[in-house]
Amino acid sequence: MNARIEKIQLRLEETFRPISCQIEDDSAKHAGHAGAASGGGHFSVKIVSKQFETLNRLTRHRLVYDAVGDMMHTEIHALAIIALAPSEIPT
Repeated sequence: MNARIEKIQLRLEETFRPISCQIEDDSAKHAGHAGAASGGGHFSVKIVSKQFETLNRLTRHRLVYDAVGDMMHTEIHALAIIALAPSEIPT
């Protein structure tokens, strides 16, 4: 796991105490993209947390962005988010 993923993971775990949290570095798929030139990475996050249970998708995304806010536009150029409540996971 690379240092940025570890940092994102730590922030999300501290903030949301997730049931699951998967982070992928998609930067290689965006090589040559203008954002890649600045050194910021492209990441995908799938997080499941009880804290999302009563929140709409926009609020969930804002909370995730808040958790990594100081990393945005420096270490993170783009962040694709799937944020789910446990009740939304098929059994």
